[in-house]
Amino acid sequence: MPDGPNSQLFRIHSRGDGHGRVIVLPEVDQHLIQHQERCTGGHDDEENPSNENCRTIATRPCTLRTVRGQLGFEQLQELFWCCLVGFDFVHGVHLRLMFGANPKERAYLAPFLAFLLLLALGGAVKHFGDGRAFWVFSEPRYWVFPLQTVLCTVLLVRGWPRYGMQAPRRPLFTIGIGVLALLLWIAPQEWLGAPRRMDGFNPEFFGATGWFYAAHLGLRLLCLVVVIPLLEEIFWRGFLLRYLIDEDFTRVPMGTFSWRSFAIVTAGFCLEHRPPDWPAAILTGALYNLVAYRTRSLSSCVLVHAVTNALLGAYVLHSRQWGFW
Repeated sequence: MPDGPNSQLFRIHSRGDGHGRVIVLPEVDQHLIQHQERCTGGHDDEENPSNENCRTIATRPCTLRTVRGQLGFEQLQELFWCCLVGFDFVHGVHLRLMFGANPKERAYLAPFLAFLLLLALGGAVKHFGDGRAFWVFSEPRYWVFPLQTVLCTVLLVRGWPRYGMQAPRRPLFTIGIGVLALLLWIAPQEWLGAPRRMDGFNPEFFGATGWFYAAHLGLRLLCLVVVIPLLEEIFWRGFLLRYLIDEDFTRVPMGTFSWRSFAIVTAGFCLEHRPPDWPAAILTGALYNLVAYRTRSLSSCVLVHAVTNALLGAYVLHSRQWGFW
């Protein structure tokens, strides 16, 4: 749990063995500490059993500041995407006014929304399970990523006939943009002196040899190079870029330009990523939009994303900067 500037130590008295446990509560008001001292008189509960106030727990009002202090920006970002998914689900099911109201829209949306929900679930488990010995709670990424890969693959296969995938157009141009996007992502660490990003999905977490290591690494690469390019491009460039022009997005040819859809998709693609990635993500989003406009091909958008991610995966394995994926 993060240790803020106003963090204080509370002594919680145990009735089992008579010993105390020390926990850290971020941003605890000073008057609560004074109240705790007054009600206990500086003694254990056993020495002052008649004081009923010692059996109560004082709480602070729930404000945006306290929530941010507890969760942090990345958890709030995941909470935002969860709220968006829930809002879309409620309206799509009951009001049928938002996207997701017909089978084709659901085919374009389901893999992306499932990916975000599992990502948010992993973030919540990580936050509340931080410090626990069992890796399922303390390091949920090691079961979230494989689950994302399997579930999203199933949803992509189910929706495949509706995507209208064809052979990529202008492959050399597309691959070149993919390489350029990679350089944007690694530039801060390679040439601008930014700290190396070591904290992330380490495929050696369960060991660096054996079939389990190979399977774990293979699933991570499959997700990075195949699943993520497909589900993100199907949503951002295949669906939303056209939906923002006409709600019946199937009537809008792939690669149709409008400033409104360009700006919203670029910003959304940026906000999907973590704050340290925003400079590279917003430029990459604009470049991927350019591929959509120049090629008018959804498969080309998937290809450019896959090229960037494949090269990034090779870079991660070489540099061991697990934070990039």
